[in-house]
Amino acid sequence: MTGGTEAGLKPASSTLGTRLAARLRGGGRPFARPYQAYLFLLPGLAVYVVFVLIPIFGTFRYSFFDWTGFSPPTFIGLANYVELTRDADFWKAIGNNAFFVIFYTLIPILLGLFLTSLMTRGRLRGLVIFRTGLFLPQVMSPVVVGIIWRWLFALDGPINELLRAVGLAAWARPWLGDFTFAPYAVGVVGSWVQYGLCMVLFIAGAQSIDEELYDAARVFGANAWQQFRHVTLPGLRQQILVAFVLTFIAALRVFDLVFVLTRSGGPGKQTLVTSILVYQQTFNRNRAGYGAAIAVVMTLIIVLVSVVVLRLQARDEARDAAITV
Repeated sequence: MTGGTEAGLKPASSTLGTRLAARLRGGGRPFARPYQAYLFLLPGLAVYVVFVLIPIFGTFRYSFFDWTGFSPPTFIGLANYVELTRDADFWKAIGNNAFFVIFYTLIPILLGLFLTSLMTRGRLRGLVIFRTGLFLPQVMSPVVVGIIWRWLFALDGPINELLRAVGLAAWARPWLGDFTFAPYAVGVVGSWVQYGLCMVLFIAGAQSIDEELYDAARVFGANAWQQFRHVTLPGLRQQILVAFVLTFIAALRVFDLVFVLTRSGGPGKQTLVTSILVYQQTFNRNRAGYGAAIAVVMTLIIVLVSVVVLRLQARDEARDAAITV
């Protein structure tokens, strides 16, 4: 009886396997055909093409034209790009963007690494609350952040009132209106916004590091700093590269935060960045073609830096794979 049952099951099992294989090859139901998976990508691709790719190509095209945004465009070749090389405002904006890289990229990465070392290598009560609170600036609207910090930096704001209360009234000043301290004040706000992203990336990466590496380091007498330097930091190499790319792009394309804090890159041009310069040239001076040329140059810089970092990341991954093998 048992032998008969087993004999009867084998053909049924074989038939089921044949049908499953046929469906996987596309010979079964229509939705199992491989090309149909691309149909699910079409809506998102259509939105991306209409609202991203077409405007990018349009910006690149108009960078070769003298165009007010309303009048018929006049082709002028590379004249806009040649003018860029002689534009003092453009180089001033580029310099300010490079300065903000320190506050948008380097300082947030260092703060993220420091907070990660505190919150992952020891038991800390209320860890979820700390993570949520520290990440909160990243998810706040830049307009809201700008309004809050404008109030904090005001001449009669909390920061100056605190300085007066502790006997440092000489340090009180309109921080966002001071030619010396305005770039640093804007940079501090940028660091406050960006460090939460770095921290979350690094915490996620630290949780994937093998605990046995820390055990081995402790056996050999490594202290907390040595464990961080020789175990945590190498283990977060990929996350650091990702954080660098994201925060570097944020430093080069910053607009809303600087605009809300300083109105137009003031005082003077101390906080003028390329995004605000594009806005001024396009909408205030009706030079949409010249503004498009500035945007294209900044896009090329961002793409170049991103490609270099991604190449470094790919090389590190290939080296790690070779070592593992």
